[in-house]
Amino acid sequence: MSLLLSMLAYPFIVRAFVVGALVSLCAALLGVPLVLKRYSMIGDGLSHVSFGALAVALACGFAPLWFSIPVVMLAAFFLLRIAESSRVSADAAIAVLSASALAIGVIITSLTTGMTTDVDSYMFGSILAMSRSDVVLSVTLAIAVLVLFVVFYHPLFAVTFDESFSRATGMKVGTYKTLLSLLTALTVVLGMRMMGAMLISSLVIFPALSAMRVFKRFRSVVIFAGVLAVICFCVGLIGSYLLSTPVGATVVVCDLAAFLACAALGRAR
Repeated sequence: MSLLLSMLAYPFIVRAFVVGALVSLCAALLGVPLVLKRYSMIGDGLSHVSFGALAVALACGFAPLWFSIPVVMLAAFFLLRIAESSRVSADAAIAVLSASALAIGVIITSLTTGMTTDVDSYMFGSILAMSRSDVVLSVTLAIAVLVLFVVFYHPLFAVTFDESFSRATGMKVGTYKTLLSLLTALTVVLGMRMMGAMLISSLVIFPALSAMRVFKRFRSVVIFAGVLAVICFCVGLIGSYLLSTPVGATVVVCDLAAFLACAALGRAR
């Protein structure tokens, strides 16, 4: 308790707890249908797109979050359309978009600002990077993501498990898949300041995989993934404070430990 009180004396750590817990929860909830539909690497691809948008924003003097959000959401929309309407598979489309955006971002960065502290914080994450305006925007959008996920929970469940049957019943499958992609894009952008472009996809993948090793029902997996993601983030943030290690990497190590524990528990059961 004394450790927590000493940590909470720093405003930037309070901001990190609030934003990180909400973003981790959003990423875990969205990660379950993404993993089940084999779109788990979309978080990695969109994070690289976000880095490219960041490089452009810094070069032009724009606000990074405000510029990155619409760019990444457009990328998610077109990525889904490319995977559905052409001969390019989803994983190949993600790989092409990811590599291209990262390369563009690196070139723009090298030609303009260079590897500054701001760029480094977006690449690998930093709890010092969250300003008050970023916190307000992140909390507002994260709550919106959670509300939309809860409201459209049943359609997302149907589309995840039986897309053909859902389409046959008249459900607008394309609309809900687009919604899933846009919510993922929003979550990735919000989490980049904390986790970094290189590590944000772990928030999407690890909690879902861990929950699937323990539970079989969709609702149980979603709830457990959300709870586990928040716990791992809080433990990782505390560990980062104690060990003076990067927050993003420490959270990923906690997620990995939780995955190994859940895998062992599932095998034992």
